[in-house]
Amino acid sequence: MKSLINSLWDKFWSGGISNPLTAIEQISYLLFMRRLDEMDMKLKNDAEFTGEKYVSIFEGKFKLPNSNETVDKSTLRWSHFKQMEGGEMLRHVQLKVFPYMKQVNGRNTVFTRHMEDAVFIIPKASLLVEAVTIIDKLYEEIDKQMQAGQMFNDTQGDMYEFLLSEIAQAGKNGQFRTPRHIISLMCELVEPKLPETICDPACGTGGFLLGAYQYILTQHTSKEHLYKDDNGFTRGTLGDKLTDERLWKQLREKTFFGYDFDSTMVRIGLMNLILHGITYPNIDRKDTLSKKYNEDNQYKCILANPPFKGSIDTADINENLSLKTTKTELLFVNRIINSLDNGGRSAVIVPDGVLFGSSTAHKALRKMLVEKCELQGIISMPSGVFKPYAGVSTAILVFVKGGQTEKVWFYDMQSDGYSLDDKREKLETSDLLDIVKEWKTRHKAKNDDRKEKHFFIPIKEIIKKDYDLSINQYKEVAYEKQKYDKPEIIFEKLKKIECEISEGLKDLRKML
Repeated sequence: MKSLINSLWDKFWSGGISNPLTAIEQISYLLFMRRLDEMDMKLKNDAEFTGEKYVSIFEGKFKLPNSNETVDKSTLRWSHFKQMEGGEMLRHVQLKVFPYMKQVNGRNTVFTRHMEDAVFIIPKASLLVEAVTIIDKLYEEIDKQMQAGQMFNDTQGDMYEFLLSEIAQAGKNGQFRTPRHIISLMCELVEPKLPETICDPACGTGGFLLGAYQYILTQHTSKEHLYKDDNGFTRGTLGDKLTDERLWKQLREKTFFGYDFDSTMVRIGLMNLILHGITYPNIDRKDTLSKKYNEDNQYKCILANPPFKGSIDTADINENLSLKTTKTELLFVNRIINSLDNGGRSAVIVPDGVLFGSSTAHKALRKMLVEKCELQGIISMPSGVFKPYAGVSTAILVFVKGGQTEKVWFYDMQSDGYSLDDKREKLETSDLLDIVKEWKTRHKAKNDDRKEKHFFIPIKEIIKKDYDLSINQYKEVAYEKQKYDKPEIIFEKLKKIECEISEGLKDLRKML
């Protein structure tokens, strides 16, 4: 699958679409067209099996926009147009299939609104033909993996996430993709559940919302359908224990909310969630730091990895954000605290500077975290976790809005299960499962040895240290006492080495 996806990238590059974000957007459109056809056929077959009535999205006529012409919807299926000759296929997809796809889940939905300005810009018939062929091969590979025991949605998700991981830009405004195993870890820490509202105020491609969705599905999947993923986390995508249709509707339509200021990312995020089975995702184009956003006290759970760098125009900062700064890494944590409902919880990634920065705004944020929230835990991560995008050291903050901070649990992550270089190769050792285990039993264990990977620090000590939340401020390093030989023994060893050097030099002279 990786080989096929790399081939797809190469085709787009050589076909004149070299911007990774533009390429992923165009590829997403094609994957979406393919998936629509497949989902419709499955629902149709299921209805025939159960005897229920089903109206296909490819039945009837479709009136083309800005035209009096109508087309038979059955001709808009992937399985129909993929058999066309190249030039005919390109015209058909540009003028008929793509306009239909843009409004396929209803004319007044979030998806349709954000797809309104979307443009299909694949320029050559040959590129479209090659892309369609490769995508069909990818789905053939998915079928093989499904027959080998993998769930369909999960394999398709793996494919799409690998595609997203190939966006190699270090990201404008500090944006880059969060590794899926870190998302899984954060979901384990905050345990999102139904019927909570779950949000990401800087959602990008929707990775955290998907992680929360998959976590919830796992909690509602029978044991016999569960499996371990590559990082040892228990996964299940069936959700067979969710038998109430109202809960499915709640999960797919009223649970997940995301915001991003980049229209391309919003479209990719919407398609990503729909491709994974969230039929009506609530992702909107908004800058959540600006005056246009006012969703305070709304959400029960927030998962986020907001932009680390960049600043916002002072005049545009939302007046409800109390921090006097333009630094986005500080303002986003302020935004998350404001957006949480009382008792709501969050796991958010921040650069290490947030934990120990000496500016007035840095200190004010840390004071806010321990006084307006119950700051429960800080997981310090090694600097290579976000390579190849960035080498900055980061930490995960876990907190609950309201309550009182009495002590903070620290964990010094040494390995996330991957090498900390640009290659990020899989390793045998990982702290991820240990973090989850120790987190869930943290109040039962002693947790007071600061030479260990994890320990508690009382809030009084943190306040004395000027609200410094850096683990290095509290962790004690255990030094092993070194034993050295007596000076006379060292001199004898040196004398012996000098004799050996002298004899060696004599032998070399003889050779000349």
